[in-house]
Amino acid sequence: MGTRRPLMEGTLDKAHKPAVSRTPRFDLAAQGMRHLGAVQWNLTAPYLYEHAIRRHEGELGYGGSFVANTGKHTGRSPRDKYIVNEPGTKDTVWWGDINQPIEPARFDSLHQRMLAYLQGRELFVQDLYAGADPDYRLPVRVISDHAWHSLFARNMFIRPPAAELQDFEPAFTILHAPNFRAIPELDGIRSETFILVNFASRLVLIGGTRYAGEIKKSVFGYLNFVLPTRDVLPMHCSANVGPKGDCAIFFGLSGTGKTTLSADASRTLIGDDEHGWSPRGIFNFEGGCYAKVINLSPTAEPEIYDTITRFGTVLENVVLDPVTRMPDVDDGSLTENTRACYPLDFIPNADQHGMAPHPKNVIMLTCDAFGVMPPIAKLSAEQAMYHFLSGYTAQVAGTEVGLGKEPKAVFSTCFGAPFMPRHPSEYAKMLGERIARFKADCWLVNTGWSGGAYGVGNRMAIAHTRALLRAVLDGTLAGAPMRQDPNFGFLVPESVPEIPGNVLDPRGTWPDSGAYDEVARNLRGRFEANFGKYEPFVDNEVKRAAIRAAA
Repeated sequence: MGTRRPLMEGTLDKAHKPAVSRTPRFDLAAQGMRHLGAVQWNLTAPYLYEHAIRRHEGELGYGGSFVANTGKHTGRSPRDKYIVNEPGTKDTVWWGDINQPIEPARFDSLHQRMLAYLQGRELFVQDLYAGADPDYRLPVRVISDHAWHSLFARNMFIRPPAAELQDFEPAFTILHAPNFRAIPELDGIRSETFILVNFASRLVLIGGTRYAGEIKKSVFGYLNFVLPTRDVLPMHCSANVGPKGDCAIFFGLSGTGKTTLSADASRTLIGDDEHGWSPRGIFNFEGGCYAKVINLSPTAEPEIYDTITRFGTVLENVVLDPVTRMPDVDDGSLTENTRACYPLDFIPNADQHGMAPHPKNVIMLTCDAFGVMPPIAKLSAEQAMYHFLSGYTAQVAGTEVGLGKEPKAVFSTCFGAPFMPRHPSEYAKMLGERIARFKADCWLVNTGWSGGAYGVGNRMAIAHTRALLRAVLDGTLAGAPMRQDPNFGFLVPESVPEIPGNVLDPRGTWPDSGAYDEVARNLRGRFEANFGKYEPFVDNEVKRAAIRAAA
């Protein structure tokens, strides 16, 4: 499964047939939608381009990318997401600041107003799959009154063969109207922006934001809720496979390097962001990639860089040169969270089947803004569960509404707290069982700062990170001599090929070792304070692996 497969002919899809735009048997009327304008079904990229340009939704970039500006919402709005509190969710959802409840009546009221708003409007519908493994595949329908969001959805998810579209029946539907706004005092929510999730009716309502990532993450959130009941661990991770069939998965939040580090020309890419770990292996949830492209390097990240000038790619909030319309990926004037959305097969070494064996290596990526974590550490199974629950990283500017220009050190459990409806201990337990059953090696890799905190030190060189990962994936580090880190307890290699010795010792990179010790003590205290809310739900082995504040 690790060997490369030839790409299918036609990089966009094979759906350029008139039959594709026919109305399926299970149409919008069957979903309570009536008195609509023109409904465009499963249009391919050329048609969606034409509609999007006609409707002034964006502009063409050099080489053929479609460039959209999402306005004030240049990232997700996690505080505007709500889950309907009903019998199926009352005792299973991890309620709190992340998973906020809303009553069924309020959901229904907003749904009816949204249906009324869409009457007479032109709609774009995509019938798609989420999940490369047919045994766990979710039929998804995305309904939007914006053509470019329809193209985004078509890029992001798996496009069914044309023959399957006539009888397509969604198991999950996203109703998307970015210019429709809620009435906070009537709807009982905090703003005009809303992402409302109803697991019982398998329906998501999105309004008040043009940021397309809300569509993608709504599907991920639904799978995160339903798949654990089918013995599948949903994961916010990328995955690739080596020539010998060895699979690796990379956990990490936005900005930690999931997409960049998994798009390795020497390995086959399974997917860049969301996967399931089933009893028979790893499978991608998606059919595309949603890569962050700020300061993208054509030399360090050539596979991703090549996509920004390709027909079919959607660029979000990327500034164009006013004369050549060449995308300027170094311009963050609109947001640091600039994005490229493209089909998976735009990456030359991508696996078209989206499935892989059980992983040999589990890699957790962190972006340490304090600059005190080593560039790589080996974790025991218990330490891996602990760091999975902790999810320490730096939240990179622009990924969510309300962040400033500097990264903020945060703990995001499961390396994806905003997308996890169930209690984190459920996911952590499933991960620990799989690590033990399949004897995976576990690693923590810091792609953040060294030699000082953000603003003082320097970001880890991507060449060093790639060399460290090569040593992990080819087995060099599995039995290498290690020393125990005195602050965090995990094992750090004493030497790694191609890596200068001082890089492996974060304390030695600081000009003031006393300052390093103080910052490290502070971070240990943060780890301990954060873990308190998960400690009652884990066993004694994981508790012993926890990082504690200095005495």
